Amino acid sequence: MSDPAARNRIRWRCRRGMLELDAWLARFLDRHLDALGADDLLCFEALLDAEDDDLYGWMTGREDAPARFQALVATIKSTKVSP
Repeated sequence: MSDPAARNRIRWRCRRGMLELDAWLARFLDRHLDALGADDLLCFEALLDAEDDDLYGWMTGREDAPARFQALVATIKSTKVSP
């Protein structure tokens, strides 16, 4: 993504009320934003519309993510922190 304003807007939307969510989403964004296709980016932005409690449940496996988010949630959860 080359548009700095759009990048900053998405980064801002990744800021949540839970530190764990902030870490998962920011790490995913740092690693994958530039590689996301248009459909994947739309899916990620739709995911960011979810409530924090729902996102946390999906990330921790406490609840199943809706089908349209399952692959994205799996990718976010699998994104590792750099050593």
